[in-house]
Amino acid sequence: MKQAIDTSPSRRQVLRLAAIVTASAVVAKAPNAAEPLKEEANNSSIPGDGVSTFERVWQIVRDRFYDPRHNGLDWPATRERYLPDVQRAAYQSSLARVINAMLSELHASHTRFYTPDEPEYCQLADIFAGALRRRGLQRAFPDGRISYPGIGIISGFEATGRSTITGVIDGTPAQQAGLRAADEIIAADGAALEPIGSFRGKVGKSVVLEVHRGVSVVQIPLMPIDLEPTKMFLRGLESSARVIESNGRRIGYVHVWCYAGTIYQRALEQLLSQGALKDADALIWDLRDGWGGAQPEYLDLFNARAPTMQVTGRSGTSEFVNVKWRKPVAMLINGRTGSGKEVLAYGFKKYGLGELIGTRTEGAVLAATAFLIGNGLLLLAVEDVRVDGERLEGVGVMPTIEVQAGAASAGSDDPQLSRAIAVLSGT
Repeated sequence: MKQAIDTSPSRRQVLRLAAIVTASAVVAKAPNAAEPLKEEANNSSIPGDGVSTFERVWQIVRDRFYDPRHNGLDWPATRERYLPDVQRAAYQSSLARVINAMLSELHASHTRFYTPDEPEYCQLADIFAGALRRRGLQRAFPDGRISYPGIGIISGFEATGRSTITGVIDGTPAQQAGLRAADEIIAADGAALEPIGSFRGKVGKSVVLEVHRGVSVVQIPLMPIDLEPTKMFLRGLESSARVIESNGRRIGYVHVWCYAGTIYQRALEQLLSQGALKDADALIWDLRDGWGGAQPEYLDLFNARAPTMQVTGRSGTSEFVNVKWRKPVAMLINGRTGSGKEVLAYGFKKYGLGELIGTRTEGAVLAATAFLIGNGLLLLAVEDVRVDGERLEGVGVMPTIEVQAGAASAGSDDPQLSRAIAVLSGT
């Protein structure tokens, strides 16, 4: 994932990449010029002037987009084509739809406009908090706390109000209620699902989801909570850690849902050196779904030629420094493995650290930063990135063992996970 936060040290921050595919991601479609934009009655009206928001987005892209030629797009002419639709947009959702249709013509990853009705808005605000403190973060979050009401899923949200789950973050209400990858959420409390709106004002209260699962429809009650993105992703990583017994071997498993910050790598190292995975015989490192943000040096975890130190203080408390994993490892990837995670996948494969299992990664490897504009957040690609001289944008990384898995991302029906267990246990 890339998080190109442009605060010092700028180069290191630029390589913190933020993956574009996450919970409730909506693919923008160009509006049909022959039809008026649909304004859904349950959407919020635009606070302030939507044209001003559009103009500001257009200007920032003009001045900051990584390619000054805008990938061959006539950017001034593009503004003129979309301005009439912006002038007719009366709701946040329709304004965002027009802006995203315009941005989609750039054909660049990490370039999208989010509204407060999307989990990504808060997740990106948290990831880019360092840069956004100079760009209106306090205005958007007056009490300084970035959070949203939710249940902890990664999903593809459709304009129909349905949401197909691609991942269930460990340790969240969704996991505790038994939601699964590939479940399709039809409704929440009898109304069309809204990624945040369906849970607003219902934290700690029961919400009944109508879920299409296989050939049946089931009712699943659960209680939304107030989710702070960093805490949610960190708990998800820690809660995912487990040991799977197979063919007499203990296979460790951990899912890194977000890599936008060293806190996640430190948590992984703790699990491997002192935590639930320390006695495992092999490791499955799951980088599917979620956000990127990983640094290339995270692969040093598997550098067997450097020592690990254990430092013990007067109190008897020990800490491991320069943790290394010297046992077999396999990495799981899919089409929603993006950005900095792709850099790790590339190096993992090129330098022969283990089998790369799953499907081709997203190919979203541009360095980005974020801007708060109007009532929304613009994620914008501001630098191109090459890895060992190769450009992965639009290309991605192919696995060494290709295993299709549909929407599944966890559990016993996960063929990618099953293949990794077989490879590491010799079955």
